[in-house]
Amino acid sequence: MKIAICPGSFDPVTHGHLDIIRRAAAMFDRVIVVVMTNSNKVPMFSREERVDFLLRATRDIPHVEVDTYGGLLADYARQKQATAIVKGLRAMSDFEYEFQMALTNRKLNPHVETVFLTTTAEHMYLSSSLVKQVAQLGGDITGFVPDCIVEDILRKNGR
Repeated sequence: MKIAICPGSFDPVTHGHLDIIRRAAAMFDRVIVVVMTNSNKVPMFSREERVDFLLRATRDIPHVEVDTYGGLLADYARQKQATAIVKGLRAMSDFEYEFQMALTNRKLNPHVETVFLTTTAEHMYLSSSLVKQVAQLGGDITGFVPDCIVEDILRKNGR
């Protein structure tokens, strides 16, 4: 069984994330979407909220499960016997950082490969940071995130 991990902070999950998750699910027998802790980011949503958002947003995607982890991704991949880490790339600027992380994960766990999927053109600009900024400033986020979480994001922003 080929198991892939789609890691991220997913604060919140966007249509861009879901595009990558759907495509990974078509390539692997099982995909674990794992909410990771990024010490460089201050999340708007709790880990539990992000897991809930992902569970709702991925419920129609076969072979996908959602989990959380606070340690090294390479260790998590080993624990889950994953053969791949799937990362989405929006632009060349993403590649440099993700390539460094892929090499590090490969050094820490030589049994896992990193697979890069380029985002579709329609989602190239989209990021969780952008969604949060638009929501905080009162803009319409309905085209950026799954409908099932729009109200949660608006409520978090006092709307």
